[in-house]
Amino acid sequence: MTLPRGRIKSTAEDFVVEELPAYEPSGEGMHLFVKFEKRNLTTDAAVRAITKALDIQMRDVGIAGMKDKVGVTTQWVSIPAPPKSPDLEARAKALTIDNIRVLDAKRHANKLKTGHLKGNRFDIIVRDVPVDAIAGVVAAMERFGVEGVPNAFGVQRFGKDGDNAERARAWLTGKERAPNDPRLRRFHFSALQSAVFNAVLEARIADGTWRKPLLGDLLKKEDTGGIFVCTDVQADRERADRGEVCPTGPIIGAKMRWPDGEVKALEERLAVPFLDGVDLERARSLGEGTRRALRLRVTGCSVAQVMNSKDVPGDDEVDNREQPASLRVRFVLPKGAYATTVLANAFDVIDGSRDGKSTTSAEDAEAETKSEEE
Repeated sequence: MTLPRGRIKSTAEDFVVEELPAYEPSGEGMHLFVKFEKRNLTTDAAVRAITKALDIQMRDVGIAGMKDKVGVTTQWVSIPAPPKSPDLEARAKALTIDNIRVLDAKRHANKLKTGHLKGNRFDIIVRDVPVDAIAGVVAAMERFGVEGVPNAFGVQRFGKDGDNAERARAWLTGKERAPNDPRLRRFHFSALQSAVFNAVLEARIADGTWRKPLLGDLLKKEDTGGIFVCTDVQADRERADRGEVCPTGPIIGAKMRWPDGEVKALEERLAVPFLDGVDLERARSLGEGTRRALRLRVTGCSVAQVMNSKDVPGDDEVDNREQPASLRVRFVLPKGAYATTVLANAFDVIDGSRDGKSTTSAEDAEAETKSEEE
């Protein structure tokens, strides 16, 4: 099926992200939670600017999750706030930094850790959409709200040239020297994990079981995140239809739990090309392994036409006679999920921040990498 074209990130304001915290700071404690809005900055760059202004070591900062560089994004970070710095809260609130706006600062007892968030709320303008495709997009988003979408890792996980999984294999099998940067090693390894997961997901999409439990599947409870083996296919499929459970796929690692029966055989067979010669036990420091839902839950979906986009700077190839539209697409995703995963099921997505190319830059990709271990 051919999807309608849609352009995102023509401006930073076209891509708005709000982090949904797992909890609110209590107002007391040895850490200061700082809520800030950034524009056209990676999370690392924004946090470095904040910590420099407050004379705080970057290594002491807690970050729940990384946010896109191109966009207007809001999130929380934590910084150490000992009793000897009673004015730190006021200083943080008074910060004036280009492309950063501090929205709040409150103390809390513990440091913010990776993964300590409920999810993210997205408010995205998609431009250059053919008018005759709007009804289909609206129907698709309504369907996503009921069925979810395949929880694939997007191209940003695999690097600028799409070869990070192969690069990881090269040094994990001893054919090449491993990168010196531990973050880059983990980034490469996460690409290898993602490639295995995507291969399994593609197979489950092909046979129509990406949201349909099979005997031996490891199923995830949507409310608690608990994992259990599917032993009653009929009952678990009814639960899956109600949105209570969903099948999972492998995020490979030495401690990852494998499914049973034919599902295990499928995963092991598809993992072989990626893991042949790789010692996962030796790679435990890069990721011990976990399970990831094959279905991505999408909530709060809405689509509305906001303006005609033919006069917005963009692709000269767009035929103005088609009267392309701009749509405001809103939805909420759980932590560890990408907005582009959802959009790619409704649009042929063009990233306007990259002059028409449809992949994210290597710099942004590393900044947006999320840990599946958290």
